[in-house]
Amino acid sequence: MESISSVESDKIQMASFVERVPDTESVSHFRESPEIIRLSLRFDIDKLRDAFDQAVKNSTDGGFTSFGGGFHSFSLTRRPGSVQKTRRDLIGRYYLRVDESMQEESREELVQEIDYSEFNSSYQGSYFEYVHQELCKRYPIGRMRVMMKDQYNCNSWHRDPEPRLHIPIYTNPGALFVVNHHCTHLPADGSVYFTDTRGYHTGLNGGETTRTHIVAALAYPPIEK
Repeated sequence: MESISSVESDKIQMASFVERVPDTESVSHFRESPEIIRLSLRFDIDKLRDAFDQAVKNSTDGGFTSFGGGFHSFSLTRRPGSVQKTRRDLIGRYYLRVDESMQEESREELVQEIDYSEFNSSYQGSYFEYVHQELCKRYPIGRMRVMMKDQYNCNSWHRDPEPRLHIPIYTNPGALFVVNHHCTHLPADGSVYFTDTRGYHTGLNGGETTRTHIVAALAYPPIEK
């Protein structure tokens, strides 16, 4: 029997690829991995959004500090007694590979997350304070920030010294979180997500609206290597 030519084999293979219809439904939902896990703890999404809307409304500049690249943030925690904002409150150590050599380099100063144990008095009495209290009952919480990504925007591909909790406030189906080889949407329904950002990761917003999350660093001793 004459063997199938490589051309015919390629045609048959491609036909089998095209016959499989891609899944266009589940991509707008959450899919768990060992590095991205939805916890049982849940908050009231309407109260979260109201707290955020009030914080922005009550601030002359929207409350955010912008760092370029479509990244904006404000702090919900601080070092005890600290009243002056510093860069480390919002941006700390991370690692990335900058070119094809794949050599890893570090950026920014190393932050001792455990030092950020005091809730920011600017938001006392808000639902943010309640969220912080509930998280602290369960986990060692360091810097707790509100982070916003502009539409059609992406973070760097990097890793952090510590894992983090994400609580989406506003999102859209095009807002995705990637850790290592896993990518998923994090719905804004009051859920709390453990994200092992010690692995390489990025947050991207391919949607037409901004994406806003509470991001709380877990103040366990970082892996040093």
